[in-house]
Amino acid sequence: MRTQVEKAEAFRALHARAGAFIIPNPWDAGTAKLLAAMGFEALATTSLGLANTLGSATVSLDAIIENCRTIAGATDLPVNADLENGGADDPKTAAKAIARAAEAGCVGGSIEDFTGNPREPIYDFSLAVERVQAAAEAARALSFPFTLTARAENFLYGRKDLDDTVRRLQAFEAAGADVLYSPGLYDLDTIRAVVSSIGKPFNLVMGFADPTLTLDQLSKAGVKRISVGGAMARYALAAFMRSAREMKDHGAFTFVREMAPMKEVRAAFK
Repeated sequence: MRTQVEKAEAFRALHARAGAFIIPNPWDAGTAKLLAAMGFEALATTSLGLANTLGSATVSLDAIIENCRTIAGATDLPVNADLENGGADDPKTAAKAIARAAEAGCVGGSIEDFTGNPREPIYDFSLAVERVQAAAEAARALSFPFTLTARAENFLYGRKDLDDTVRRLQAFEAAGADVLYSPGLYDLDTIRAVVSSIGKPFNLVMGFADPTLTLDQLSKAGVKRISVGGAMARYALAAFMRSAREMKDHGAFTFVREMAPMKEVRAAFK
């Protein structure tokens, strides 16, 4: 098994090489092992995927960290942690999530400017920047190169203000973020506009972007990292619900034709 330092350096190298790379989002040890067996080079946790497995609309930071520990320990791949808002509004308290993710085995993590309050979903600009700065300081205090991702959540919460989003990403970059991320960007022109406005690698999440876009197109547009957030977990739930409806509504079981081959699954789980 690689050491955490080796994983951290490998993760940094993925962001430095030419072209974009895909970082899929498992939600447990089994899905992490399957993705590793398929040849992916890094993984990212998903708080939405975790919430789905727990049957909850939200998850605590404690649950997120334990899920990080499970996924980071399941394979030899670098893991990036979805830390939501760090579990607190206060910058220094939220920044402690960085050290907790590192202790759980992750070599990167994201902190976002979504408050968790649907009535006031986005932190004020100055507080959002202070939070990223505190997270960056926490990351730099670690004994290995932790990759900090800062997220501007405007587009996910009804604030489709491109100027403010770019302003936030640029401020997050200046505050010390290593990777920038704005979920909810849909079309290639908007993606290009955002990428061209920043100097650090950009993560695009395909759960909210035009699904016809390809790795090649996004790479040419300047995107460095492509994740899918909770999309794979939701896709798995859709298959589960289809099979359940077939049994309940029709008394039929044709879904078994599409089961995952146990030979492949067992090989990944060895």
